Amino acid sequence: MIRYGAEQVQELRFVRPRATVEPRDGQWIDVEVRFGLEPGTDLPEEISDLTGLIICTAAGDIVQIVPQDEGRDCEFQFTEQEKERLRSFYEREVRPFLPEAEKA
Repeated sequence: MIRYGAEQVQELRFVRPRATVEPRDGQWIDVEVRFGLEPGTDLPEEISDLTGLIICTAAGDIVQIVPQDEGRDCEFQFTEQEKERLRSFYEREVRPFLPEAEKA
């Protein structure tokens, strides 16, 4: 994770991700990803309930991947490696199971 404006990077390693899919409207799908962290990986002190929000088009294409704390935007961003792990999880475990109507 990277705090906006800071140079220090702390790489988180996710375990046991699970997703909740919520169609927002006819154009967007929100995928909330909850996960544990590998032992030895600690959240920044300012974060109490980290989740990943993957914002997708109705066809399932990823538009943005952002961290949230307690369901709200926070002052951190995921590193490229963290985003790639979340993207890989989504493509493998979530996207194939989106309702066909949303993939059209």
